[in-house]
Amino acid sequence: MGSDWSPDVYIKAYRYAATAHWNSEKKQLVPGTDLPYLMHFSMVAMEVIAALAKEPGLDGDLAVHCALLHDTIEDTDTAYDQLVETFGLAVADGVRALSKDDAIGKDLPKQQRKERQMADSLERVRQQPREVWMVKMADRITNLQPPPKHWKPGKISRYREEACQIHQALMGASPYLATRLQEKIDRYPQ
Repeated sequence: MGSDWSPDVYIKAYRYAATAHWNSEKKQLVPGTDLPYLMHFSMVAMEVIAALAKEPGLDGDLAVHCALLHDTIEDTDTAYDQLVETFGLAVADGVRALSKDDAIGKDLPKQQRKERQMADSLERVRQQPREVWMVKMADRITNLQPPPKHWKPGKISRYREEACQIHQALMGASPYLATRLQEKIDRYPQ
């Protein structure tokens, strides 16, 4: 028996995220495609829901909320306080932990800045409940599709290395997602 989650929670968070990522001013697409961005957070939620079905004792609603909302602070005009008001402190804290901190490494070269931001992100995620860890793993699982054609081999290699770093740091949260992430890493170009 897995962990329960509410379809009503899913619908509320899905509507909120869809509106935030696709509104009259901004029509966010999955990078390198013509697909609306809602495809990305839907796939992240699907990965989390699959894990919840196999792993008992988890807060399914927290995991689903964070999966659907994980990019709202980072990629939209949504503020942390708005998430607190609409979804509560635990969800807002989870989404904030999953969001890149643009202030980290501002004075560093691009690659060093990305490395610092990843280390900071993983540290903040590890301070959250394991349901938030699951979202970070599910996000990378979803993003380990064939790389865009314009990516150079060095970028592909660094992206795979980041996935390994995420796996190493967070695999204790979900055996199911840890296995899925490792399978994706193994199939990703080197």
